[in-house]
Amino acid sequence: MSFLKAEWRKLAIANYVVEPKVLEKYLPYKTELDIWEDKCYMSLIGFMFCNTKIVGLKIPFHVNFEEVNLRFYVRYKQGSEWRRGVVFVKELVPRHAITLIANTLYHEHYQTVKMSHEWMNEKDQLKVKYQFDLGGKSHSIAMTAKNELIEIPANSETEFITEHYWGYTEINEAKTTGYEVTHPRWQTYEVLDCQIDLDFVKVYGEDFAFLNNQRPYSVMLAEGSEITVEGKEMII
Repeated sequence: MSFLKAEWRKLAIANYVVEPKVLEKYLPYKTELDIWEDKCYMSLIGFMFCNTKIVGLKIPFHVNFEEVNLRFYVRYKQGSEWRRGVVFVKELVPRHAITLIANTLYHEHYQTVKMSHEWMNEKDQLKVKYQFDLGGKSHSIAMTAKNELIEIPANSETEFITEHYWGYTEINEAKTTGYEVTHPRWQTYEVLDCQIDLDFVKVYGEDFAFLNNQRPYSVMLAEGSEITVEGKEMII
């Protein structure tokens, strides 16, 4: 049985190209940065968890909720296979139980904050917004897109960003945990406008202060799908 089953929906994705040296201290043991066309990416992502079940059970008040995270892309070689995955700098959710479970069992970096979201269909446009309060400030990521789903082209930037199926977390200098995330290939919407009002220092720390003055290199809005999070495995 999968540890977690849910739907990830309306993923607003803002991608930043950063210097690899910024992320070296955050690399878990035995992973390396996954570079695409000579670019090192980080992504700020807001989305909804829907119909969430943990080991087959729905926890009251923890079924549908927002998440905003900052992540970057890595790979780990298991035998002859490269497993492409992500490392989370921090994941924000509005439910304490989710934070407790993720941080305790998966050694992730969740934080519980007050959050809200808006989804609006206006004629041929789709508008999504994810908002949270932290450090005495309200932060948000919002996108407006054409309300028509499109396929993700093969070998594209969007495919690179959305087709990472492992999560890796550092335990110490000689140990990492990995877990598989499964989902079908996603579809996306064509983004017309993106508004990010977020203080990266207050949310993610001084290492990411430079993002306050950097526009996203690209933006994406993915519809998402049903997903599973499988049990963790130790990498030593």
